[in-house]
Amino acid sequence: MGARKKIKVECLEPEKAWELFQDKVGDETLNSHPDIPNLAKQVAERCGGLPLALITIGRAMACKTTPGEWKYAIEMLKRSALPKMEEEVFPLLKFSYENLPITMKSCLLYCCMYPEDYCIPRKRLTEYWFCEGLLNEFDRISEAQMQGDYIISSLLSACLLERGGEIGGEDCVKMHDVIRDMALWITCELEASENKFFVKTGVQLLEEPDVKAWEDAKRMSVMKNKIEVLRGTPNCPNLKTLFLRENKLEVISDGFFHFIPHLTVLNLSENRTIRALPKGISQLISLECLDLSYTGITELPIELKSLKKLKMLELSYMYYLRKIPPHLITSFSKLQIFRMNHCQITEDYPEEDNVLNGNNELLIEELKSLQHLNIIRIWIKGMSALERFLSFHLFRSYTQALQLSNFRESNVFNVLCLENMEHLEELCFQYCESTEEMKMEKLSTSINYTPCFHTLNRVSILRCNKLTDVTWLILAPNLRFLSIYGCAKVEEILSEEKLGEVTDVVGIPNPKPFMKLETLDLGNLPELKSIYWDTLPFPCLKTICLWWGCPKLEKLPLNSHTTEGNQVTILGREDWWATIEWENEATAGDAFLPSFRTVF
Repeated sequence: MGARKKIKVECLEPEKAWELFQDKVGDETLNSHPDIPNLAKQVAERCGGLPLALITIGRAMACKTTPGEWKYAIEMLKRSALPKMEEEVFPLLKFSYENLPITMKSCLLYCCMYPEDYCIPRKRLTEYWFCEGLLNEFDRISEAQMQGDYIISSLLSACLLERGGEIGGEDCVKMHDVIRDMALWITCELEASENKFFVKTGVQLLEEPDVKAWEDAKRMSVMKNKIEVLRGTPNCPNLKTLFLRENKLEVISDGFFHFIPHLTVLNLSENRTIRALPKGISQLISLECLDLSYTGITELPIELKSLKKLKMLELSYMYYLRKIPPHLITSFSKLQIFRMNHCQITEDYPEEDNVLNGNNELLIEELKSLQHLNIIRIWIKGMSALERFLSFHLFRSYTQALQLSNFRESNVFNVLCLENMEHLEELCFQYCESTEEMKMEKLSTSINYTPCFHTLNRVSILRCNKLTDVTWLILAPNLRFLSIYGCAKVEEILSEEKLGEVTDVVGIPNPKPFMKLETLDLGNLPELKSIYWDTLPFPCLKTICLWWGCPKLEKLPLNSHTTEGNQVTILGREDWWATIEWENEATAGDAFLPSFRTVF
């Protein structure tokens, strides 16, 4: 077989793109009416810097000399219905698509279910591919991530996907508008018989589309609309994917899921007004992925026990969730991913038939029975629940995020009890009202603790009102995001006195803090006087946020050499900024004054 030729679809910067478009349209057309230059810029923007689209559409518009013709072109581009795109641009782009391996093709088309310019979390995308059966080289999601990363990297290299920055600590990718239009064109026109997609994202739908339009679809996305009610009993024998994320859902009829037997992925996330799932959800016997994050659902119905194939259950940011029936979680014998972090911490859980009652220790016991579990994000109430959680050694290997709250048993928390959590990425302490100190005390003399938290990149500390410092962060050399709010007695982030003890305690000579830190977010810390007693290089720092309530912080660990070559933004109150003391006035005037942005 001959080698596949790799085709890169690269884009121009906005200024270069506009120059190319003007050249193809010509001055005569651009000057034929005073409104046309602005309209032409809108058309060029819709081409998104893609040279092929700019050239083709520019040539097609060279004879259009009235504003009406240009406005029509803009509307057609929004609908991906301009003839020149389908006749000339898409077929050429499709050449790049056709040179992809078959698995990569399916993964690329999957991305067109997201709205234009949407930032898609890489890990979540891979998890969906895995549940859909697109990644068939591995049985475990933690291993399939490697295949997913390879596919995403290949699509990025071919410029069929773009880097989308980071949201909430997760790396994201985006699909160029023209590439997305091409993908939709492929799914609708060329592969409708075997891979039919129905995509209506961000178009202000107030109700579900007529079922006749999607009853034969294999994948359906109506993300980012305003649908409030799902009615009726649609008969969709082929539907595998249903994205309902970011709507205004309040009610799903009991019969809605009765005749969708092959549904594999259901995304209901960010429907904040929905309070209950229909009992008919029990009919989704093929479901492998259920995402309920950021919903207003108060209780998981016992009918979910029918979902015997479920591999991924996303319950994070469910602030209203109050009840999970006993033995529901244990019924998901194939579950690999369980996320339930950043949930509201309250005391008003129903006392009976609820694994959330009693510091959620019953929930922890049910999770222990799941033999295929390999990714966990969870909140834990109280030290006794944490001890029970950590006693199961596999949890130390599988846990990516811990939210620890309401620790009242002791005024000291030994952070080294979290040792050897080899995949811990995020750690949150909140409402630990009794905790005065987070100490670093060895649990064994036979273990090398350098570094303890090498995978930890995000730490949040909220309302720990007796805590005075967080010097233990020196054990997290790859920390990228640090947020501390509402801690009434915190005086210093890193204590010089305590840091001197670190070498003796955990064997770290000359520790260098915050070498990977990108964001420092502080607020309502009335006693805070010091972040660090000396200046620090901060080679990766991007943002310092001092929102309010830090009146005693009069010095930042910065000088004229800090963050050299890095653009740093400092957000804070103007009256606070005026009190900052620098090693010399030139430091503030020359280096950091342009970086300051007032927030009030």
